[in-house]
Amino acid sequence: METPLTRLVGVRHPIVQTGMGWVAGPRLVSATANAGALGILASATMTVDRLREAIREVRSRTDAPFGVNLRADAADAGDRVRVMIDEGVRVASFALAPSPELIAELKDAGVIVIPSIGARRHAEKVAAWGADAVIVQGGEGGGHTGEVATTVLLPQVVDAVDIPVVAAGGFFDGRGLVAALAYGAAGVAMGTRFLLTSDSPVPDAVKARYLAATVRDVTVTTAVDGLPHRMLRTELVAALENSGRTRALVHAVRRAAGFRRLSGLTWRQLIHDGLAMRHGKDLTWSQVLLAANTPMLLKSAMVEGRTDLGVMASGQVAGVIDDLPSCAGLVERIMKEAEQVRERLTDLQQPTVRPRP
Repeated sequence: METPLTRLVGVRHPIVQTGMGWVAGPRLVSATANAGALGILASATMTVDRLREAIREVRSRTDAPFGVNLRADAADAGDRVRVMIDEGVRVASFALAPSPELIAELKDAGVIVIPSIGARRHAEKVAAWGADAVIVQGGEGGGHTGEVATTVLLPQVVDAVDIPVVAAGGFFDGRGLVAALAYGAAGVAMGTRFLLTSDSPVPDAVKARYLAATVRDVTVTTAVDGLPHRMLRTELVAALENSGRTRALVHAVRRAAGFRRLSGLTWRQLIHDGLAMRHGKDLTWSQVLLAANTPMLLKSAMVEGRTDLGVMASGQVAGVIDDLPSCAGLVERIMKEAEQVRERLTDLQQPTVRPRP
């Protein structure tokens, strides 16, 4: 299926696997790429040196295009961009809007720039700055999210910009892909659906908890870092929502110390990254620290399997997913379903021939 997205990035299918911290590593990204979709490597949970190693590992596993997700506001964003350029990465995606200068640097090096946005005005801004495409995430999506549903946000953005738009938030099958295309999107991006594959490195016990979740078990909370964050309701979420400021601060400092050792960041850089995520919000110091070290909260669940101590980012679609296919099996199934839906729609458009009396 050829769309403006497939032509832009050189993949066979208009499907993107999003950059999920601790999940979207070389194993998942290469499996996605080999399946004909666009895999995105998550770099926020890696040191700069580890990012270079991960890029090379993906390339050793696949000849297909793939991308790297960056935090544009990270203290070492410039270093990560240079690694991407040096290693010849095809696509740069961003969780927050990159600056015009950063977009220009990447494009001058031949890198395709695809920021993720959650509002029409943000899409208009990055398009004016030179972004090649945008991923539009509606409120159904996992992680940091907004309040506007994909079905409302997507057509707004499609009408507002002249670059390819990729729909995210609520997609998991071929029906969703066809619906997104009908709205004018060039493809869909999925996180939770790829997390729940056999190629995902997430522990089996954690995957089982996702599979057991209902739609009502997926919640949005500001207790973790002061920003709306969609995740499964866990013991940690309940504890943070019910704890006082002093207890929350002690908890946050302990977590932040662990992430600082892991990432190689200084305390100053850690605080810088936390403050950068405030977006004008009135955050407590514990929330500032938690904003900077959310990757450690994700690591507890996604790597160590401690669902009682970690954060389990999740889209609402977790409540309707019930299997763990391979990436190849998932992409093949989605494309087959999409073709079947398109055929049914074509049949509905055929004129009905009434027999003569």
